[in-house]
Amino acid sequence: MPKAVLVLHRWLGVVIGMVMTLWCLSGFVMLYVDYPRLTPAEQVRGLPLLRLPAAATRARIDLPDALPLASARLETMAGRTVLRIVPAAATERRIGQIRAMPVSYDLATGARLAELAPEDFRRIAVDYAAQANIAGAPARIAETGIDQWTVQTFRANRPLIRVDYADPAGTSVYIAGRSGEIVQQTTRFERFWGWLGAVPHWLYPTLLRQNGAAWSQVVIWTSLVGCFLTATGIWVGIARLRRRKDGSFGSPYKGLWWWHHVLGLVFGVLTLSWVASGLLSMNPWGFLDSRAGAAEHQQLAGPMAWGTVRAALARLDRVPADTRRVESVAMAGRVFPIAIGGSGSSMRFDDRGEPAPLRREAVAAALRAGPPLASLDLLTAEDSYYYGHKAPVALPVWRAVRADREATRLYIDAQSGKLLRAVDGNARAFRWLQDGLHRLDLPGLRSRPVWDLVVLPLLAMVTLVCATGTWMGVRKAKRDLRHMLRRRKLGRGPHPRRHGHAARALRHAVTGRW
Repeated sequence: MPKAVLVLHRWLGVVIGMVMTLWCLSGFVMLYVDYPRLTPAEQVRGLPLLRLPAAATRARIDLPDALPLASARLETMAGRTVLRIVPAAATERRIGQIRAMPVSYDLATGARLAELAPEDFRRIAVDYAAQANIAGAPARIAETGIDQWTVQTFRANRPLIRVDYADPAGTSVYIAGRSGEIVQQTTRFERFWGWLGAVPHWLYPTLLRQNGAAWSQVVIWTSLVGCFLTATGIWVGIARLRRRKDGSFGSPYKGLWWWHHVLGLVFGVLTLSWVASGLLSMNPWGFLDSRAGAAEHQQLAGPMAWGTVRAALARLDRVPADTRRVESVAMAGRVFPIAIGGSGSSMRFDDRGEPAPLRREAVAAALRAGPPLASLDLLTAEDSYYYGHKAPVALPVWRAVRADREATRLYIDAQSGKLLRAVDGNARAFRWLQDGLHRLDLPGLRSRPVWDLVVLPLLAMVTLVCATGTWMGVRKAKRDLRHMLRRRKLGRGPHPRRHGHAARALRHAVTGRW
């Protein structure tokens, strides 16, 4: 085994080993506490009850009937019923829908929502607290810049208004300054564990994460070096095995070195799979890009223009008493208003305002616009590609499998008809290579507490591999540094002018000898 490989492994372990140890320790937290986020269900639950305005009021929004929309919904905000729309993106823009800006209209006037005043934000905060069971009044309401809990996906919602409540949980919410939507919520518990879990695990400090391109490259290349460190460690560990007198193989080391050697041999492959699957979570260079979703949504939904949305909403004159939001969902070119309640219940109406439960025949007919179907089944439980890991997913759903080259799977909400997930070949590969390896989300291990009883001991062993290697690397580096300084002090080290300092220093770094 080349000496250079051993030295390189040792020195990489000093720096990257620390990061990998941090990944392991924060991984214990990530098993149970995720990054703080406001889920769609929580957002709906925090909305005030919706009272439909007169049909004539809903019809007087001054927009062209042919305007294509990605979404349209009715909500109550600060005592006013508002229409929130997102214009459809141009089809040639790959991520255009992300860039399309939401627009809100006040249905009392038919005009775009005016700039919100401080009293509007206070009313929004008070209404949200009442619905979300926050046991305290707003104590502080102020505009905020980028912080640790809004650094990721809220650029389109800026400026953000942060509301801190005087409640025992230390709740904070963030309101989109232009639309008045509640877009994020955190508690003291989530923030504390977020700093110990998601922030170090994802290398997520605000200073780095606010530059998405730089953050992505740092995570990718740190993970790549971690893979190299682990692979060389496995190689070194196998090469350093020694045959005993009885013919068996064993470690020549003692003490902490023996533990690192043996644990690395046993759990090295698992360590490598976790680092490599963490790298794949970044989808480096796009080699696992899934192309499923946009085309399948268009085939299922068909076009949705403002004219058809306006007509469907104008005919909707009654909704269940607990309705918090009415969302427009298109299927086969028709618009179906979906009344969503605070408990998560929903009711589907047709474009005449009549209840219209979604039936299998309607789903099959809408899917005729794309490749032929191989199967169409109603799922009442998760399967290998439609699952939530920690949070439950919406059930039941229709699972449609296309008879195309990718065997594309579509998961369609059985209540609303909305496409929830599309899975092609790349998405299936990503599911097993990333979720399967990184989370050990595998058949037979997905139920709790079986998963916990397997993952916790394995993570503890991998943590010991990384921690012992880092500790030994730091000790060896300090010892080498003291040795080098001692030799210089005694005049036995290389002279920079007479002996080619650069070449001899390099040889010392690789071989350990002057």
